[in-house]
Amino acid sequence: MTDLKDKAVIMVVDDDKVSLDFLSSFLETHGYIPRPVPSGKLAIMAAKREPPDLVLLDVNMPDMNGYEVCAVFQSHEELKHVPIIFVSGYRDSDHVLKGLQSGSVDYIYKPFNTSELLARMEVHLKIKRLQKELRFMNDFLEDMVKEKIRELKDAYEATIFAMAKLAEYRDDDTGKHLERVRAFSRALAEELARQPGYEREVNKDFIRTIYHASPLHDVGKVAIPDKILLKPGKLTPEEFEVVKTHTIRGAQTLEEVAKKHAGNEFIEMGIEIARHHHERWDGTGYPDGLEGENIPLSARIVAIADVYDALRSRRPYKEPFTHEKAVEIIMSEKGTHFDPVLVEVFWKLRDRFKKIYEYLRDNKSVTLLK
Repeated sequence: MTDLKDKAVIMVVDDDKVSLDFLSSFLETHGYIPRPVPSGKLAIMAAKREPPDLVLLDVNMPDMNGYEVCAVFQSHEELKHVPIIFVSGYRDSDHVLKGLQSGSVDYIYKPFNTSELLARMEVHLKIKRLQKELRFMNDFLEDMVKEKIRELKDAYEATIFAMAKLAEYRDDDTGKHLERVRAFSRALAEELARQPGYEREVNKDFIRTIYHASPLHDVGKVAIPDKILLKPGKLTPEEFEVVKTHTIRGAQTLEEVAKKHAGNEFIEMGIEIARHHHERWDGTGYPDGLEGENIPLSARIVAIADVYDALRSRRPYKEPFTHEKAVEIIMSEKGTHFDPVLVEVFWKLRDRFKKIYEYLRDNKSVTLLK
C-alpha cells in the first residue's frame, strides 16, 4: 500500500451495522484509519470537529439521507473540499445523478468490487492532495505578488517623496517641512475619522494615502526661479502671480505620472493636494477659486498642516512664530481660509501639533511618531 493512504482517515457513514463493520474492517486491513459513524447527523458533528480525508456515504438513512449530508458538507468552508463517495444499493441513473449533483465525487453500487473501491478511493485521495497543494501554491504565489506590489509601492512612494524633497530643500533649510506636514496631515485625518459623518470617507486607506501624498503639495516649486522663491523681502504682485503657478505646475507634473499609473490613489490624491492646498474656504484662494466642500478634503487638511508649519518656521521673508501665535492665527481664519470642522479638529490636536513640530524641528526621524 502507498504512503498516500497510510495516514488517510476515512469516515464511513451507514446506518446498517453489518455494512459499517465490514467497511471499517476492510479499510483498516488496507492501511487506512476508519472512522465509522451510524448516522448522517453524527457524521456532520464529527466532521466539524475533525474533518476526514474522505467519506464513504450511504444514501438511505433514517435521520438524514446521504444527499442532505453531502449538501451540508458542501456548504461548510472546512468540509467542502472533503471528497465524498456514495456507496449505495440504488443502481438507477436518477440516484447516481442526484448524488453527483449534491456534491459527491463518485458513486459506487452495492455490492461493490473491493479492488474497484480501493482504486477509486486512491484516485480521489490523490486528487484531494493535489488540490490542497495547488491551493497552497496559489496562496503562496498570491502572498509573493502582494509582497512585491508592496515593495514596488514603497519604492515608488519613496522616489516621489525624494523628488518632493529636492524641491522643498530650496526654501526650507531644515529639510523637515515635508515630514512635519505629513505627520500633521495624518493626525488631522485620524481625528477627523472619529467625527460623525466622516468615518466612511476618512478610512484607513485615506489616512495612509494622505500621509504619503501630502509631501507632494509644493512639488511645483521646482519651476519657480530662485530669485522669487528665495526673495527675502515682500513679493511684487507680478512675482506673487509666478509663485501661485506652483500649484498648477505641480498638478500638471503629477498628471503626467498618472497617465502611466492610471487609478493610482496616491498620485490622484497628490494631484488634488498640489493643485488645491492654497484654495480658501470662502472661495478667495487659488488657482481655481474653489469654495467650501468643493475643495477636495485632502487639500483642506493639508492646507492647515502646511500653514501651521509655515507659521512656525523661519523663511527668507519672515521669522518663526510661536506655537501659541500660530494657533491663534489658524483659529481666527475658521470659515474664511480654513474648513470650520477641520479648524475644530486642529484645536483638539493643538498640543499634539506642538509636540510634532518640536520633535521634528531638528533632524530626527519621523518613524517614532507613526
